[in-house]
Amino acid sequence: MEKVTGYVTGVNGNLVSARFSGSVRKNEVGFVKIGNDRLKGEVIRISGDAVSMQIYEMTNGIQVGDEVELTGELLSVELGPGLLTQVYDGLQNPLPKLAEQCGFFLERGVYLDPIPDKEWEFTPCVKPGDAVLAGDAVGSVPEGQFTHLIMAPFDLKDEGWRVKSVKEKGVYRVRSTVAVLENGAGEEKALSMVFSWPVKQPIRCYEERLRPDETLVTKIRCIDTFLPVAKGGTFCVPGPFGAGKTVLQHMEAKNADVDIVIVAACGERAGEVVEVLKEFPELTDPRTGRSLMERTIIICNTSSMPVAAREASVYTAVTLAGYYRQMGLNVLLLADSTSRWAQALREMSGRLEEIPGDEAFPAYLESVIAGFYERAGRVRLKDGAIGSVTIGGTVSPAGGNFDEPVTQATLKVVGAFHGLSRARSDARRFPAIDPLDSWSKYRSVIEQGRVEALRAILRKGADVEQMMKVVGEEGTAMEDFVVFLKKELIDAVYLQQNAFNDVDASSSVERQRASFDVLEAAVSEAYAYTDKGEARRAFLGLQQAFIDWNNTPMGGADYDARREAVLKLVSEAPHA
Repeated sequence: MEKVTGYVTGVNGNLVSARFSGSVRKNEVGFVKIGNDRLKGEVIRISGDAVSMQIYEMTNGIQVGDEVELTGELLSVELGPGLLTQVYDGLQNPLPKLAEQCGFFLERGVYLDPIPDKEWEFTPCVKPGDAVLAGDAVGSVPEGQFTHLIMAPFDLKDEGWRVKSVKEKGVYRVRSTVAVLENGAGEEKALSMVFSWPVKQPIRCYEERLRPDETLVTKIRCIDTFLPVAKGGTFCVPGPFGAGKTVLQHMEAKNADVDIVIVAACGERAGEVVEVLKEFPELTDPRTGRSLMERTIIICNTSSMPVAAREASVYTAVTLAGYYRQMGLNVLLLADSTSRWAQALREMSGRLEEIPGDEAFPAYLESVIAGFYERAGRVRLKDGAIGSVTIGGTVSPAGGNFDEPVTQATLKVVGAFHGLSRARSDARRFPAIDPLDSWSKYRSVIEQGRVEALRAILRKGADVEQMMKVVGEEGTAMEDFVVFLKKELIDAVYLQQNAFNDVDASSSVERQRASFDVLEAAVSEAYAYTDKGEARRAFLGLQQAFIDWNNTPMGGADYDARREAVLKLVSEAPHA
């Protein structure tokens, strides 16, 4: 496509106004030239021959009259083998390679190939004469523990394309031609292992979109039992600073029943991003015993980087997730934090002089957030395989205020709400997810009626706790006080989980069901205590015995003995 050139007419922060004489389309990529530097940007508004571009680099030095060149291409990412283990910025530049070239302080205008030009062992799965549609596999290569499918580009039009030639099994460079397609008109298309796809266009090369009705097991008890997530579903984790979002994210990434984990650090403080980069390679994958990074991709965009790149980072992440879903894999995308992305939208909206909405966020905030979460889903592919993208976005509302626009817009579209509580985090009750304010629309690993029975005890116990703050313990009836103790027991032994204990950090579905059975029996009993001190001591003893059981590996004699110890304490308690 012929490149269109123009010139800068104005600069406002990272918004550049320019004028062109040729054809321009929205979301097209362009470059502003400053000396030898080419600064990447994207067209976000067109009015006649005038366009507005958001620039993904620092804009200092841009002057009126500087040349602007449009590429004719939409903002895209490269898809192919070699994505796993990589750490990218929002524009899919590999940060380790950038650091090697630029040092500690990254230079603007430097763009590197996202996928390393290395050799892969290619195995064809088509033969000359076979018909090929968009997204069909023409071969495969081994990528770590997965079979990475080499697919026909997703934008391949259905014009009777057939395989003209395909390479034999062997080792080839990632950008070398491995197959050639030909259509009825005699047009040919050479395929390599790599192709590009626009980040703002969902990948729809599947047969059917399915209902997200299979539980995504995270091995976190309070989530799997009380606030479940489904494969292909969506959930959000709003919470104040210091409430434990990062550790919770690590637990979900490490233990979730998925194949690929993608972490999008969107506009977070550099310190938190460094923590992710340091700790993820050290996390052990429970499946293989090796580093979790072998099936992880990190999109790294800190708050010190240009704000426009925050939008690119979330779309880059969800596009990579959709790519691996096309291989029949289950992908978990953790976006931290969508609030920073919304703040970038607010800043750009202000510079465009758009009519502001609530708290000066753009009026279209809800539709943008909905469009992002709608790219999650569980699908049946053309070959019958099932793949899924599950999206979990953290929200950082100022002061933990869940009534602010970003949280409310997110709650309208997600299927589960895991609200972190300042009171629980201050009391060191982790995960600090509030079990009463939070909710989920998905299926639990435990029967719903049994879960609701325990939730009712939690709710009634919380009411008693509030009453005790007014009338004191001595003014509380024994029956109500026992309900309060039952609530505390459920919280301490089931809702709370020790992320730093090798056993308790991950609780399998089988173990959760066994624990729930015993806990349900304990809190369903009607106790006949006459002294509140005696009742408290009994429940504390039961709580400690239960925690000891939680910390014991499943399947051994110690496990059975500690379970019996819990049941013995329940049976020995005075019953009504």
